[in-house]
Amino acid sequence: MRRADRLFQLVQILRNKRFVTARELAERLEVSERTIYRDIQDLSVSGVPVEGEAGVGYHLRYSLDIPPLMFTAAEIEALLLGTRMLKAWGGSELGSSAQSVLDKVHAVIPAELHRHLEESRVYAMRFGAREDLETTLDTCRHAIAKHRYLHMEYQRADHEFSQREVKPLGLFFWGNVWTLTAWCVLRNDFRTFRLDRVRQLKTLDKTFEEMPGQTLADFIHLMQSRCEKF
Repeated sequence: MRRADRLFQLVQILRNKRFVTARELAERLEVSERTIYRDIQDLSVSGVPVEGEAGVGYHLRYSLDIPPLMFTAAEIEALLLGTRMLKAWGGSELGSSAQSVLDKVHAVIPAELHRHLEESRVYAMRFGAREDLETTLDTCRHAIAKHRYLHMEYQRADHEFSQREVKPLGLFFWGNVWTLTAWCVLRNDFRTFRLDRVRQLKTLDKTFEEMPGQTLADFIHLMQSRCEKF
């Protein structure tokens, strides 16, 4: 996280709570408490009304003047559910970013809408650690964004293993699993891989250019054409 982004996020957290300790802030932002002390000092010098009380924590002396966002109760609940779904099924980075968005919304919505965040009873649950959600998903996301080849060891449905080098194109969520759609160098064709069957994954240094007939749009068009035949 860039320092400017961290400082902005720090202000959002302080706006949402009456008091918050340096340890809580450090855990939330994934930095050391010493970094939090420096950030708080820098915010104070820049004019942000941060006050600290020994043994209690930090808070804002008064609310910063940011106009409220106009959301309906249903929209608030939709944002909350989306956040919970991403925290459970969207990988570590998207889950963290979703919570950051919700913090910003919570900080600027009118007080009467806060209870819809606190009283919502819609959830998206996941139990246990999942390598595909903790690291594999983020690795694929970054490779897609940067047009980087991926090398993977993949366990097929028949439990046999294969080595694949692919051009990652897109990710799809199916309720319990994510799949990666890619152009497979070995098969010279589109292939779809379940992330929970990827046993080893490495981002390669080389990049690829999108080629006609090998793009995500081409894949989606192909799938639509096949569906129309049934």
